[in-house]
Amino acid sequence: MKIADWLTKGAQSEEHGRYLKALRLEQLKVLATQIVLLVFLLIAWEVSARYGIVDTFIFSQPTRVWQLILERAADGSIYHHTWITLVETIIGFCLGTLFGTLLAILIWASPFFARVLDPYLVVLNSMPKVALGPFFIVTLGTGHLSIIAMAVAIALIITTIVVYGSFQEVDPNYLKLTQTWGATRWQSFRKVVLPASVPSIISTLKVNVGLSWVGVIVGEFLVAKAGLGYLIIYGFQVFNLTLVMTSLLIISLAATVMYQAVAFLEKKLMQNRRI
Repeated sequence: MKIADWLTKGAQSEEHGRYLKALRLEQLKVLATQIVLLVFLLIAWEVSARYGIVDTFIFSQPTRVWQLILERAADGSIYHHTWITLVETIIGFCLGTLFGTLLAILIWASPFFARVLDPYLVVLNSMPKVALGPFFIVTLGTGHLSIIAMAVAIALIITTIVVYGSFQEVDPNYLKLTQTWGATRWQSFRKVVLPASVPSIISTLKVNVGLSWVGVIVGEFLVAKAGLGYLIIYGFQVFNLTLVMTSLLIISLAATVMYQAVAFLEKKLMQNRRI
């Protein structure tokens, strides 16, 4: 019996090893294809620009963008502008997610409060948050606060709606079971509702990465004197569209890094949940 168990376990281990190897191979294939596609697009862009297929005044070209990055890196200005935008985005991302989650918890804790706020959440969600820009500028000034407030406003409402919806989707039988054992509403939330909603909260974080960047860049369009959004507006005003493309490229790379950081956090949390 023990020998049979050992043989079965060994066969399962070999099968699992083959599965992991195939999974890693598939991941490498995906990564290689992504890199090849990116290189192809850059080459096609450069060739099209050199042969006049695309207007270099409007679309620039990769070699010009790279040259501008080297020039701005040499004088340090690109680091300065990138750092300002990155800090504003991270603060707006964290505050929007935190306040949105706390508001969702408050709404869940009070069914009466939830019914009162429901139409207001619908209206705020449908309203374009960019329209709040002038209000933030007047009330908070033309500094970093109004830019961060724009990012928070965009991320907060969607966070509240998604997280609260996740709270509502938890199986009510679980809550009845905890209440049967004498748990309070807060204990039921802490032990059942919140753990069950972790995947939705992580998904909201992924969405908020993009929303926070949108809020900050729009805010910098309006009031900033530094930052990547400012460089985009400045480049447009002086018809230096290579600067615009460079700023867009840096924004894309920074947003991708933030998204991958959230995805890494999600992977770790899901592994801990399985353990």
